[in-house]
Amino acid sequence: MRKLNCMKAGKIALIAIFCLYFFSCSKVNEETLPLVHEIDNNSIANANITPNAANNVTISPTYNSTAVLRNPLNGWVLYAGADDPVWWDKMYNVPGVGQVKALDHASACYVRTSWAKLNPSDGVYAWRDPNSALGKLIRGAEERGMPIAFRIVVDGRDQRLNTPQFVFDAGATYYLENASFPDRRTPYPQDPIFKQYYAKFITELAKDFNDPKKTSFIDAYGLGKWGEAHNTIYENPTTSTGSNTETLKLQVLNWITDLYTQKFTKVPLVINYHRLIGHPASWGAANANSVALLESAINKGYSLRHDAFGMTGYYQSWEKNFAAAWKHKRPILMEGGWITTGTHRYWIDPSNAYREGYPEDVRLGEFNASELAAVNMMDLRVGETISWFQNSFNLVQRFHAEGGYRLYPDQVSLPNTIATGSTATLSHRWKNMGWGYLPNNIPQWNYKYKVAFALLDASGAVKKLFIDENSDPSKWIKNTPTTYGLTTTAIDLPLGTYTWAVAIIDKTDANKPGIHLAVTGNVSNGWLKLGNLQVQAPIGQSVKLKGFNNQFASGENGLTPMMCNRTSASTWETFTIVDAGGGKVALMSMNKYVSSENGATSGITCNRTSISDWEKFDWIVNANGTISLRGNNGRYISSENGQSVMKCNRTTISGWESFTLN
Repeated sequence: MRKLNCMKAGKIALIAIFCLYFFSCSKVNEETLPLVHEIDNNSIANANITPNAANNVTISPTYNSTAVLRNPLNGWVLYAGADDPVWWDKMYNVPGVGQVKALDHASACYVRTSWAKLNPSDGVYAWRDPNSALGKLIRGAEERGMPIAFRIVVDGRDQRLNTPQFVFDAGATYYLENASFPDRRTPYPQDPIFKQYYAKFITELAKDFNDPKKTSFIDAYGLGKWGEAHNTIYENPTTSTGSNTETLKLQVLNWITDLYTQKFTKVPLVINYHRLIGHPASWGAANANSVALLESAINKGYSLRHDAFGMTGYYQSWEKNFAAAWKHKRPILMEGGWITTGTHRYWIDPSNAYREGYPEDVRLGEFNASELAAVNMMDLRVGETISWFQNSFNLVQRFHAEGGYRLYPDQVSLPNTIATGSTATLSHRWKNMGWGYLPNNIPQWNYKYKVAFALLDASGAVKKLFIDENSDPSKWIKNTPTTYGLTTTAIDLPLGTYTWAVAIIDKTDANKPGIHLAVTGNVSNGWLKLGNLQVQAPIGQSVKLKGFNNQFASGENGLTPMMCNRTSASTWETFTIVDAGGGKVALMSMNKYVSSENGATSGITCNRTSISDWEKFDWIVNANGTISLRGNNGRYISSENGQSVMKCNRTTISGWESFTLN
């Protein structure tokens, strides 16, 4: 570490200003990355700056454990209530806190609805009708910056006609469990007419929702009771022998997972990891083929979900073990237990852990099961949300702080000065403070999230971007910090002061920041500002100046005006860049300095023994990486294309006023 000279009070003051500026908080730009709860922009981040070798400083950003971060496939899912377009705006009273809006704690809006509602007649799609209830609901979510998620139910046994009537009118076969309810038809999913119309529907849905900005995930199986992947009917149970059930299960699962993976290529797909996946039963021991069926879906790109966390009669050892086998390999989403109505008597749960009249017992059971499975998303379900806020708000907050993924760079090493055209060597270490993980590895995302460093100008615009292609956030697991080294490409920027910034960018979205970081710091448009970089002329370096004519400038040993006509470079064609003060440079060759001669037509010379005004130049980096030299007279040096002596009399930069460094 370099020691400060105590006599240099000016430098000490400068460093104090540097620290105060770069680690004070500013508000995140909501238009680029909408946050529900923003970092306090009145606080000062307690980051540390430590100088180290090669002009690098080590910066330690401050972790933020409480900010609510809306990140992809992470956080709380707010269920939309029965086509109610204002469901998410409801307020809940939190004891000791006051009125709280569930929306302020959610990362996605989940719509569990029927095929019939989404597609009431052939070729008609409710989400495209701005006046339909579903259309209003979906647009309401978009207006709030809330990505949508779908589960589409086709089974009608416990509800009503969930498959459109026109499908049955076309001849699709079905099972009717109770003749007293003739509209509660359940189509046989292997039926070719059902498959034809369902495929047409999913194709249309994907046209509008195969978009990660619109869609959080698709619950992409939807068969069986309530679409939960169990009690799936392929034949009339009263006449079926069940001999071909396993064949039908496999055929149907392959068909429906192929359909979704072919149509939804950019949006995560999930399937319930039920021990009786696709089976004509809801209860019983695990089916011998369940693992193979689920893994076939996973191998196609599916992630995992289960609908009974906390209910130990449903979520048993088989489900826990399956989740453990895929922990941090595929993201896991949960739907929790239930406390609503007398039919859902949570107090008779086999665990004997839930007391009647104490819904918080169930909420804690769900939370503990979610932590064990390392889930990325928990649910705020219709009928259940009120108990989370009135009885278990501490668990809502704990999941924000502990669940899913919470990523931040706890240590970054980078230079604060650099010669223009040089490369920088950076190192960066990342931590995940959540129990889940950023599923960068799922096929729909295909490793699109990468760490990137940017150099920002005074307006916050990105002037240079450096992507660390070796970085992979899907490997960042809690308690395992991950370190990377990165050598940038040439920083060929005009001289001046820039700001280092870091983000996890989305390579499929113009390399914009795509993940909110769990930091307290100065964040602008998703970029966490780290500190200044002073881009300087390459002081002390020896260079050769090659002109537009591909020949080298010569100092002529100071004997005659300079020319740019040498086919090779030797000592007369070698110049040392000298600091001339005030941000200007001088060029020295053969122990003499180049003079602009104040633009005289007799040409510039290299014969001065000291530096005065005519020997000072502005070092300018052009957009194409070449450099130009501007004299004290405000004019640029021209090579004259080697046809005459070099002069410092040009008012603009063109080819003859540009030089390549060798």
